[in-house]
Amino acid sequence: MKIERVDTVRCGLGEGAVWDAEAGALYFLDIFGQQVFRYDPVNGETRNWKTPGHVGALALREGGGAVLAMKDTLYGFDFANGEASKLAGPAFTSDRVTVNDGAADRAGRFVFGGCSAGIDDPQPIGGLYALGIDHTIAELDRGTHQSNSHCFAPDGRTLYAADSFVHTLYAYDYDGAIGQASNKRAFANTQDLGGVPDGSAVDADGVVWVSVFQAGKIAAYRPDGRLERVIDLPVKLISSVAWGGEGLDRLYVTTIDPVQFGWAAEQDAGYVYAIDGLGTRGVPEGRYAG
Repeated sequence: MKIERVDTVRCGLGEGAVWDAEAGALYFLDIFGQQVFRYDPVNGETRNWKTPGHVGALALREGGGAVLAMKDTLYGFDFANGEASKLAGPAFTSDRVTVNDGAADRAGRFVFGGCSAGIDDPQPIGGLYALGIDHTIAELDRGTHQSNSHCFAPDGRTLYAADSFVHTLYAYDYDGAIGQASNKRAFANTQDLGGVPDGSAVDADGVVWVSVFQAGKIAAYRPDGRLERVIDLPVKLISSVAWGGEGLDRLYVTTIDPVQFGWAAEQDAGYVYAIDGLGTRGVPEGRYAG
């Protein structure tokens, strides 16, 4: 196994890694910097686009561009001209809820989380939501403090989503035909690892790779919830992971500069990392079809 820092930009709050399997490029966010980045590992080029607000989640669109979630509203984003146009929202009835994390399902919906905006004292007022292809928003679940880790099993029939405040990643039965989540159950708990579950990605064998924020670790859980392995990273604030590379066998990792939270600085925090030699590969990410 080899872990190396990617030669691209340093973020304040790096997040939202998504691999574009068609173009062979990695998209990621600097939330506080209000920027979307695109890194091409072949030529080493990094492009950037300014966003009109803090982006809490990103997914690529089938027709090109992306869907961005900002605060409580969903936007289509055109990479050609850098313009954002409203698709739907507000998604929540309370202004104390904001979008945090999301992923496209295998049927083309964009599933995203609602998160309590009160970081110091989060309340269970968030939940799970889906942006349909017709731009309507449906509620899938409620009662979440800090939504995170949205990803889908390779067959699309299991949805994973975390409540970071309680250190728990949940699994749902997911019906992609109608966009319905049911049978919620605890899947994994990261408290013993010293951190909370943040962004996650599933490999071709159904193993869920979870970034453990504050612990500087990535934890891999088998589909039955058994912890298979733990990988230590050189910085503590691990925020998201995405399978990429030509063979989808490289795990990209975004990180956060702790200075953003008033914590002690880490020399290599805020950069993107790449992990090779894990002996497995991912599956192409879903795309929003609306």
